[in-house]
Amino acid sequence: MEKLKIFLRKGGWSVTCVCMVIGFMLTVQFRNVQQAKSTLPYQRVDELSVRLRQLEDERNNLKNQLQSLQNANSDSDLLNELKIQAGLVALKGTGVIINLDDSTKEAKSGENPNLYLIHDDDLLRVINELRAAGAEAISINGQRLIDTSEIRCAGPTLSVNNVRSAAPYEIHAIGDKKSLENAINMRGGVAETLKVWGIHIKVESSNDVYVPAFTATRSRIYSHIIEKE
Repeated sequence: MEKLKIFLRKGGWSVTCVCMVIGFMLTVQFRNVQQAKSTLPYQRVDELSVRLRQLEDERNNLKNQLQSLQNANSDSDLLNELKIQAGLVALKGTGVIINLDDSTKEAKSGENPNLYLIHDDDLLRVINELRAAGAEAISINGQRLIDTSEIRCAGPTLSVNNVRSAAPYEIHAIGDKKSLENAINMRGGVAETLKVWGIHIKVESSNDVYVPAFTATRSRIYSHIIEKE
């Protein structure tokens, strides 16, 4: 006991203080390490959250791009369908090719010689039968028929889309070839009637019927677009 008192008087307190300081530093260092360990998962969570938001943004951007492409394709399909319905594009498919020519018979005495010639109403009857049989596209001597097309007499010729042409006439019609052929050749139909006067009419079915696009100018003078009520 006496020796301890002598030791403390000779500098033992200094050693004790040093030990206390070292102990305090070790304690603080341990706590810092523990805090760092406990903070690391949170840092990782933050990194993952940022990455997740980035992926969500990329996903949304891709989704918007896909929607835009789908809308563009939809608009393109609709535009193509409208062009087809308007006759603004050439078409090819199954159907029939009909050739008509004036009769070579001579008119009998007192008969009207015009009965042996092809007239506009003859072509109209053929066209009506084809449309009734489901023809999707029709042309006469290379002129595409649309909703505003006319077939009318113009002197010794016929006018289609204001383009004159004379016999023979070649009609191209795209559709179910069997239905189109039967519509023209049915008993008591247009072909049988024309043959009475010697009008030449020949109907051929084909898998490769070509109908050109409408190329004339369409003008709109008196009508105008109105907003939907």
